[in-house]
Amino acid sequence: MSVQTDRLEELGSDLGEAIAGTPEYEAFEKTKAAVENDDDVQEQIATFQELREQYMQARQTGDASEAALQKVQSAQQELHSMPKMAAYLEAQEELQERLQSINEAISDPLAIDFGGEAGGCCHD
Repeated sequence: MSVQTDRLEELGSDLGEAIAGTPEYEAFEKTKAAVENDDDVQEQIATFQELREQYMQARQTGDASEAALQKVQSAQQELHSMPKMAAYLEAQEELQERLQSINEAISDPLAIDFGGEAGGCCHD
């Protein structure tokens, strides 16, 4: 491996550690643990997943009904309204926004217009 590749991997590792230290990541991990350790939330997740799976199977066979869809949506709303789940979803969204911002910061210097005509080297 080249020195430059080793350095890039080191920078990537440093970035991962830095992300793990952000308030957004810490809130995500805390709320995730709270969801995972709450029996009521886990039961509601299982109920939602079962209803969703039943609906998806019915949809594949053409037997899905509006009532079944409403049951799935109702179970999802009930799940999302649980305080621990709501906090988890909010923390997840904030972490995703932070990661998107980091992704843009990394990608900006790499911007290449592959579809543009200027400077095209290989067009006949």
